Amino acid sequence: MPLRARLALFGAGVVALALVVFGLLLYALLSRGVSTNQDDALKTRAQQAVASLTSSLPPAPSQPVAPADLRTSTEVFVEVFDPGWQVLYSTVEPVIAPNSHAAGFRTQGGFRLYAVGFSGGYVVTGQSTKVPQSNLSGIVVFLVVSAVPALLAALIASWLVAGRALRPLNMVATTAEEIGRTHDFGRRLPPQTSRDEVARLTASFNGMLGRLGDAFDSQRRFVADASHELRTPLTTIQGNAGLLASRDVSLEVRQAAIADVVQESARMSRLIDRLLTLARADAGLELRLVPVDLDAVVAEVCRQAAVAHPAQEIEVDKDRARVDGDEDALRQLLWILLDNAFRFAKTKVAVRLWSEGGWARLAVADDGPGIPAEQRERVFERFYRADASRTGSHAGLGLSIAMWIVEQHHGRIVVGTGIRGGAALLVDLPLLPDS
Repeated sequence: MPLRARLALFGAGVVALALVVFGLLLYALLSRGVSTNQDDALKTRAQQAVASLTSSLPPAPSQPVAPADLRTSTEVFVEVFDPGWQVLYSTVEPVIAPNSHAAGFRTQGGFRLYAVGFSGGYVVTGQSTKVPQSNLSGIVVFLVVSAVPALLAALIASWLVAGRALRPLNMVATTAEEIGRTHDFGRRLPPQTSRDEVARLTASFNGMLGRLGDAFDSQRRFVADASHELRTPLTTIQGNAGLLASRDVSLEVRQAAIADVVQESARMSRLIDRLLTLARADAGLELRLVPVDLDAVVAEVCRQAAVAHPAQEIEVDKDRARVDGDEDALRQLLWILLDNAFRFAKTKVAVRLWSEGGWARLAVADDGPGIPAEQRERVFERFYRADASRTGSHAGLGLSIAMWIVEQHHGRIVVGTGIRGGAALLVDLPLLPDS
């Protein structure tokens, strides 16, 4: 069932419940009032009869002209009895003698009676109990008849109000369907001037569209850049493979072609590994953090890096630092920072680890050209490269992965200037209390 119909039925149901409660309360109030009115009428008629009888002699037995029939009459009747409760006068037939000779109200045989004594005997007034029931039946019929148009009006009003309230939701649904079909993330809902939930929904939906648009553009650029980066080594491999397939090449050219294939294959393998790492990060991969001796990781990775880069000097200065981390991810982080430093260093790379203010601070600096201040925020973007002095064959994904690893460790990473004028990458990771 559509939401609009459910809201309309709910509104009509609330009105129906209110009408039932109101009808029951009104019926109870009127029922009590009708019974009280009947008793007041009987008492007043009896007092009038007593007043007329005490102003004259006690009446002799007599018959009224055309007495009313109790089986059909709904009027108040009067009966006069002597002190021995023998009937002297009655406006109805047959005569109803009270089964109790005490004064006051009683209900007997479908009639409401009131007896009062006077100097010559007793006066009894009465009326059929069907009279208040008939009045109440008329009220019930009125309530039922008036409730039907009230419920119809409530249903129509609820339908109209629900339609007006759900109109922005229908607009959101229609816009979402059209955006999903056309990929037009620049489209927006018209802003609402009110400050209600609909205005909040509109603002939230427009904000979501903005974030989706940014993510879509970023993903499209990412795919385009990844395709471009993969195309370059593939083209090189394809060209060298064709060269190797030729029989008219010298041994020297063949060896150079093989070296190019090996180099570009390794480059493509690194690129694919980093793309997979970023894909897992985008999919919400979270690292499992356990206590790690960061100084031991730094020492081992720096030793391996010194072997891999014998033409350049690496200087290591480290203090003890223990953090919550993923050891493999921390090794990858340090390798990314060192690869970036060795790529642009002229002669020397400096690594320093120390503790300060509850943080394990790791700095990796080189003596290369450095990174301009206006580009230091963008170097963490995927496939972004700084100025020409720092470009090369790398794809520009390493620092993006480094940023993700640092964020997973609840730390921070910034770019600065080293003491030798080159670039310096500073990583802060929370220290464990026992460090």
